[in-house]
Amino acid sequence: MQVEQFNYDNKIVRDFGIATVTWGIIGMTVGLLIALQLVWPELNFGTQFTTFGRIRPLHTNAVIFAFVGNAIFMGAYYSMQRVLKARMFSDVLSKIHFWGWQLVIVAAAITLPLGITSSHEYAELELPIDIFLTVIWVVFGINMFGTIIKRRERHMYVAIWFYIATFVTVAVLHIVNSIQVPVSFWKSYYVYSGVQDALVQWWYGHNAVAFFLTTPFLGMMYYFLPKMANRPVYSYKLSILHFWSLIFIYIWAGPHHLLYTSLPSWVQSLGVVFSIMLIAPSWGGMINGLLTLRGAWDKVRTEPMLKFMVVALTCYGMATLEGPLLSLKQVNAIAHFTDWIPAHVHIGALGWNGFMTFAVLYWLFPRIYKTNLYSKKLANTHFWIGTLGILFYAIPMYWAAVVQGLMWKDFTPEGVLKYPNFLATTLEILPMHMMRAAGGLMYLVGVILMTYNLIKTVKQGTLVANEPAEAPALEPVHVTERSQHRRLERKPLLFLVMALLAILIGGIVEMIPTFTVSSNVPKISSVKPYTALELQGRDLYIREGCVNCHSQTIRPFRSETARYGEYSKAGEFVYDRPFLWGSKRTGPDLHRIGGKYPNKWHYDHMLDPTITSPGSIMPQYPWLINQDLETKYLTGKMRVMRNLGVPYTDAEINNAVADADAQALVIAKDLAANQVEVEPTKEIIAMIAYLQRLGTDIKSAPKEETQSAEIDKNN
Repeated sequence: MQVEQFNYDNKIVRDFGIATVTWGIIGMTVGLLIALQLVWPELNFGTQFTTFGRIRPLHTNAVIFAFVGNAIFMGAYYSMQRVLKARMFSDVLSKIHFWGWQLVIVAAAITLPLGITSSHEYAELELPIDIFLTVIWVVFGINMFGTIIKRRERHMYVAIWFYIATFVTVAVLHIVNSIQVPVSFWKSYYVYSGVQDALVQWWYGHNAVAFFLTTPFLGMMYYFLPKMANRPVYSYKLSILHFWSLIFIYIWAGPHHLLYTSLPSWVQSLGVVFSIMLIAPSWGGMINGLLTLRGAWDKVRTEPMLKFMVVALTCYGMATLEGPLLSLKQVNAIAHFTDWIPAHVHIGALGWNGFMTFAVLYWLFPRIYKTNLYSKKLANTHFWIGTLGILFYAIPMYWAAVVQGLMWKDFTPEGVLKYPNFLATTLEILPMHMMRAAGGLMYLVGVILMTYNLIKTVKQGTLVANEPAEAPALEPVHVTERSQHRRLERKPLLFLVMALLAILIGGIVEMIPTFTVSSNVPKISSVKPYTALELQGRDLYIREGCVNCHSQTIRPFRSETARYGEYSKAGEFVYDRPFLWGSKRTGPDLHRIGGKYPNKWHYDHMLDPTITSPGSIMPQYPWLINQDLETKYLTGKMRVMRNLGVPYTDAEINNAVADADAQALVIAKDLAANQVEVEPTKEIIAMIAYLQRLGTDIKSAPKEETQSAEIDKNN
């Protein structure tokens, strides 16, 4: 048997590791800032580029794609080479992947504070960055599959299964969710609208969590946990069941983010059913990981990296139980739109993703630098500070969620809302938000301690950039495998195709009927396209990230209709690109805000929210009053909208600027009559026009028509 000698590329692993730590500190610092802004809104420092609405997506992108993304590539590049017994396919592709990924992150860090955003959760980057991201992801895929093809190990280890599923599913999710028509270089509109856009987005959003924040980390768990514990994986058969059931079931569960909305009820029900089914494969993976530590619990007590792993797996189990519970309609009715949502997300992000990343960093850096960890004591300190940080973050948020859910639904004995003013709930939970920020600070301090520990570790060692290795050359198989799955593990391209089929079925079943059966989104004749000025105002609303705090969908609950007005209908959103239903209510729902207050109220509210709402934590928006409205692309926007099915006439498109000016003049004159002098060319005028339009179409529709449309949708 011929033994071949080669080298592992540790430099690319080191580079992704450094990027992981660097972006982790940056992303968590921004997270701490926005947590503080929810108590003290003046911490936006008086500039439009650091308001909560603009930097909240910066935080999520920095943590998900910069911190966690780099951690995935760090772990994957290290483990793939070793389980495949081969250096990465191309050093050049590795470098292109690394620097291209960092460029995507820098582009996000620049564009999001500038208000260049699509507003889609976890997919806020505009089309040019999306296209570049696609190219970089393909580079990673070529490098990964090139390495798999030239491997010296016949069977693909379980970690590789999860990496393959991650690559193919993220590619499908990203491409389908990013189909847009450009207006200009930095402005595009989605081809989907309203209900259909919501379904596609949460099919993407939920499965971005599944296949970017979960499956690659499960692959890393299957490699690094046995290495750290020096124990074999508990059950090979359980890993097979875990993998295939997880990737098949997960893809169906996205609609549980849209319960009680205008989404067809049959799609909501599918989301609930498959969410409950998800408990089994998710807990199968957690149990397989924890039972791998059988006989190694003494080592857990002494090795900080294993402590991190145990808590990571525990948080994974908690989050994957909590997600299905939140999909139960009775629970969702109270918990959705409350602080339960960020609490749930952060149990996964801080506990599962964060703690596993820390464990891998502590294990990996000493090995590629051929030294010992500088200080186990500091690592243990990091563990306890980080664990307390998670508790101080999550527990107050759950507490706040219960307070919110109950206050929103509380009625007096006379049958009226006990807390009709939404702000009363916001002020009640401010102490919990302070505790949340304290927990985030503790977690960040732990990361800084880890950074110091890793720097000292690096300084006392020397990087082995090209680690010598040897393995027998891959030879033809002469023995027939008894197991069908063992045979499949020898065929990476077939494995890829089967994984692709497994993840496509759910999306096809849910989306094709929603897009092709007209009764799923019944039309309402009174619902008309936005005027030119309202369309401009809507784009400003998106630029400022208002959807990060305000929803635009009223669920069919007595408490919501009493507070906001008539519940939302599917036909109301047919011209909305993108949909703006939101996932969290830091402020009240705005779907029926149109006509509720005079124009001056909206002007005062944007100038200084405490004028109209004493105690408000909403930041001030004086730049809307000072900045001129950009109309250069207005005609192009309306033309693209018409190409997407919005019934704008030639006259409306050709006269877009003149029509916008005329409507702006009416609003400016009304403000002047109320002692507010503002030029009709300012952005605030367009924002007011949009807000005053919201929810007004349905008011003019015959009641019988809206009821009939709703019956058709539910049937």
